[in-house]
Parts: sequence; structure tokens; C-alpha cells
Amino acid sequence: MRNNCIFSNVTKDYLSKFYCILDQMIQGMTSPELSCSISHNFIVQMIPHHRAAIEMSHNILCYTTDIALQNIALNIIEMQTQSIENMCDIEYSCSMCKNSQQDFCLYQRQFDIITQTMFSEMGNACSTNNINANFMREMIPHHKGAIRMSENALRFDICPELKPILCEIITSQQKGVCEMTQLLRCTK
Repeated sequence: MRNNCIFSNVTKDYLSKFYCILDQMIQGMTSPELSCSISHNFIVQMIPHHRAAIEMSHNILCYTTDIALQNIALNIIEMQTQSIENMCDIEYSCSMCKNSQQDFCLYQRQFDIITQTMFSEMGNACSTNNINANFMREMIPHHKGAIRMSENALRFDICPELKPILCEIITSQQKGVCEMTQLLRCTK
């Protein structure tokens, strides 16, 4: 939910970049050609999600002087860059792991629910002139979406090489949600 406060020019610049990143992420996650491989689909839809987190982190680093938030953003950049590289390395082999039409439909139905909720929560995050708080209110639903998408994929027969990546996404992003939730409480 957006606030009715008057935004500073700095806040406007930050938010303009954020909404551009969000739009690119939505386009990237909803446009790939899907196959009967849940593993492949997860990878091609998660990579734009991770890229958005990296870009969002670069965006906040242009504005924040908060050391704890800088560390969170730098960690996001490092972890998600590595995760993208890991997924790219296994994308071809994982695309060979096929799923039934029934599993594909069940997976994709839940994926669509998760992503629509995430897109909505990110786009409607409360915006104020506190850019640090804006970033955390935008990134928390982004991280929660990745956790739910990973948990959803783990319910199905997926490529064995993908499983540890999903577990790492869940672990690292749960930690990030906790850190940002705690920092956000102190920021108010």
C-alpha cells in the first residue's frame, strides 16, 4: 500500500528504478517457454527472480549509509549471483528430467499463486521517504516468494542436482527475511 506522503526527488529516483526492476522481473518470470520439466521451468523462472534481487540490492547501495543494510544487500548480490551460476551450470541436464502432465499442472498452478502474491505484495509495499525501509518492505516478499517457489518445486520429482540449490535458497532467504524483519523493526 503506497503512502500519500510527498516524496523527495531521491525517493522518486529510488522508487522509479525499483518499479522498473519489478516490471522486468515480472516479464522475465512470466515469459519463458515452459516444458514438461519442472526442474527446467524452475530454473528459467528463478533466474530473472534472482537477477531482480541483485538489481534491487545495487539500487539500495546507491542510497543507503546503513552498514547492516549494506551487508544484507552485498550478501544478496553474492549469494544470488552464485545461485544463478549454479542453475546455469545444470540447466541442460535438469531439462532432461521430465514430469507428468498432472505434476506439471499441479506445480504450475501453485507457482502462479505464489508469484502473483509476490508481485502484488512487492508492487504494493508501503513507500515513504525512508528508502531503507522501502527496500526491506519490497525485498521481504521477494525472498518469501523464493522460499515458497523452492518449497513448491521440492514437492515433485526434480533433478537431483537442483535439490541442494533449492535448499540453499530456502535457508539463505529465510535468514535474510529474519535479518530484514528485525532491522525493519529498528528502522521505524
